[in-house]
Amino acid sequence: MSKPTLTFTHITTATAILNIDGINFLTDPFFGEVGTHETSGDWSKARLKEDFGLDKAPESGSLTITEPPAMKLHDLPPIDAVLLSHEDHLDNLDPVGRQLLDGRRVFTTVDGAKNLQPRPAVVGLKPWQTVTSVIGGKEFRITGTPCKHFPVGEVTGFILETDSFGTHAETGKPNAIYFSGDTVYIDELKKIKDRVHVTAAVLNLGNATFEFPIGPIQITMDGKQAVRLVQDIGADVMVPMHFESWEHFKEHGEDLARIFEEAGIMHKVCWTTPGVEKIVY
Repeated sequence: MSKPTLTFTHITTATAILNIDGINFLTDPFFGEVGTHETSGDWSKARLKEDFGLDKAPESGSLTITEPPAMKLHDLPPIDAVLLSHEDHLDNLDPVGRQLLDGRRVFTTVDGAKNLQPRPAVVGLKPWQTVTSVIGGKEFRITGTPCKHFPVGEVTGFILETDSFGTHAETGKPNAIYFSGDTVYIDELKKIKDRVHVTAAVLNLGNATFEFPIGPIQITMDGKQAVRLVQDIGADVMVPMHFESWEHFKEHGEDLARIFEEAGIMHKVCWTTPGVEKIVY
């Protein structure tokens, strides 16, 4: 069996190409222009009350991007499948990125799959649900992972397995790639280590926050949470992204580097440059 390969090309925010053994997965396609974009969320009144103590949803707001994506649609290689953590937030799926969903295999949330109908190749995943799919001639097992994001629509992360990854020599568990999607740290993610050995963890960071009358609410991981998660799941490599270009991000590259250095995990971190393909292994 040949050694598996993973290359990573960061485009912007949560948008990246994961080339796995020559097969291209695209995450959360956003290709919007610099400027302020109006946005709205899928609000659940019950969860707003349960999770945040709010009696009503805030009004729709806006998000501002300060740097353009490093690649445009016409710069992309052929895309074999899309990993869409959620379809209801503009910075994860904009109208240009939505064009990529037609006629392609797309893995997303259960609600997202319903909202994207009638596209027949969209699959909705519940937390810890695994589906098998042949992509680019290779069979992959794709598992949804739980997330806690805000506003309160459904969000999923992903575990990717395929036979060519092999198994970990010490644990005997299948080797896998993990993409966090938009989430803060939650204890349930520790279960990833019970299922697989993570050779690469692609994490959405930035300490993104959403402003409410009651104060700011954190909606993506910060550096300290990333350290905790990498240690909890025993990941070999961490590929950080989603910490640049938007005004609602509170931690950037320099902040994260300092946190990772202080935590003693810098040797695990694979930094990338937008638009430049990076060999992870």
